Amino acid sequence: MNLRPSRLEPIFSPRPWGAKSLAPYFPEKSNLADPLGEAWLTGSESKFADGAFAGKTLGEVWPSFPIEWTGTRVHREGAFPVLVKFIFSEDKLSLQVHPDDAYAEVHEQSAGGRGKTEMWYAVSARAGAEVLAGLKPDVTRESFKRAIEDGTAEDCLVHVPMNAGDAIFIPAGTVHTIGAGLVLCEIQQLSDITYRVFDYNRRDAHGHTRELHIDKALAVSKFGEPSPGKIAPLNITSGAVTKTFFATCPYFATEKWDFSNPIDAATKPEHFELLIILDGEGSVAASGETIPYARAHTFLLPAALGNFTIAPSSPTSLLRTYVPDGPAEFTASLAAAGIDSATIAKLVHP
Repeated sequence: MNLRPSRLEPIFSPRPWGAKSLAPYFPEKSNLADPLGEAWLTGSESKFADGAFAGKTLGEVWPSFPIEWTGTRVHREGAFPVLVKFIFSEDKLSLQVHPDDAYAEVHEQSAGGRGKTEMWYAVSARAGAEVLAGLKPDVTRESFKRAIEDGTAEDCLVHVPMNAGDAIFIPAGTVHTIGAGLVLCEIQQLSDITYRVFDYNRRDAHGHTRELHIDKALAVSKFGEPSPGKIAPLNITSGAVTKTFFATCPYFATEKWDFSNPIDAATKPEHFELLIILDGEGSVAASGETIPYARAHTFLLPAALGNFTIAPSSPTSLLRTYVPDGPAEFTASLAAAGIDSATIAKLVHP
């Protein structure tokens, strides 16, 4: 079996709030006639760029993947479980909210029946960039509904300034939007169920507005809970690499690696891994093959790959994400570094 890191090609999605140039992350997408808002890196239609599955889509391959690729924990029923995107916002996204699993299972079976919990990492941010995340403490269902009707719904949300390197965890049920001037890497539970409550009265070229889903949004929104706020990550330097631990939840665990010299790592048989290159160039060596990487490349690493080496030719930053079986793996490195359990618990989301 040819176990090797395999690169996935992105799928680009037009959005009215998107950008007409995705450089320097995707320089081939410059001087565009229409804005692109998202690059789906692990969507069902994302194709393998190399290796034994070259030319096939992730959606085609995933159901028949052997356990050496998926790992022993991950279920192959349905679609690939983690969706990774780059989001390019040149205008505000709609005010929106996503359901949790319990609601989606009852009301959204035709759309997959899965809720959507996500996190954002700010790859870049212009001065003054912000996201809105969570309702203010005094907002009730009734007052939020009135605000939606009179066009002041944005006033009900908490404003969170964002700088490059910031991250924020967005549980299902959190009303939110992303402001202009951001490039985010979004890691999320695989679901595209979005309930829009306000879209700034935007119209497409044909004069049409996008559909709103106010009743469903009110049904799933969390009232009276604190805003999630930015993650206060924990950093651990070991040898040549500094690891920044952001969050773990039932759907994904995410950390960032920064390094300028070669590093050795290894997968675990329990789960596959995804490596998303944020910056830098170099190569990944495993199973006798050496595969080049560059900014915005995404690699799927088989669970049984074992040892691999990342050799940068320029300083490199990447996100590592995987599907955990509880928080133990994510928190073990933190505990070993002497981080107290109360501090670690702030990064663990049930």
